[in-house]
Amino acid sequence: MTSVASPPSSADLTVIHVPVSDPRVRPLLRELGHEYSTRYGKEAHAEISRYPDEEFTEPYGGLLLLLLEGGEPVAGGAFRRYDANTAELKRIWTHSTHRRRGLARRVIAGLEREAMARGYRRIYLTTGPRQPEARGLYLATGYTPLFDTEADPETIGPLPFEKHIAVTTYTRKATDL
Repeated sequence: MTSVASPPSSADLTVIHVPVSDPRVRPLLRELGHEYSTRYGKEAHAEISRYPDEEFTEPYGGLLLLLLEGGEPVAGGAFRRYDANTAELKRIWTHSTHRRRGLARRVIAGLEREAMARGYRRIYLTTGPRQPEARGLYLATGYTPLFDTEADPETIGPLPFEKHIAVTTYTRKATDL
């Protein structure tokens, strides 16, 4: 008999906004660094430090959020100001032992709501050509590819996506994630 983990309920998850320096962010950075290096070589690990940490804080128009389960980080992601109307998603992550549970979709939905609440009207992101699961995630969550989806991803480089969002007055509720 095969057992499939059921998706966590909103009551099982806690959403927190934290600075990159928070110790609970370390698993995100460590696993992303490993993932990038494994897929693209050691130089790719530098992608983690490409942007200053403060770009992912409210005063700079950004945010980093973590999903905690039992007090432990299981998924997370961030956005930074790309331009006055656009948030750029970065560092979307699900802990290696918690994948296939829909957590990345929850992170993206949470980041979209927070971007909307801050007045952004568009979300932009890129993913690497060797990350088909990320490409699939963004297509499944309504992002428009800004590249030829029939072309070999290796000939394109970073794969850009966008999504237009409606600006609303938003109040977060406990049941949002």
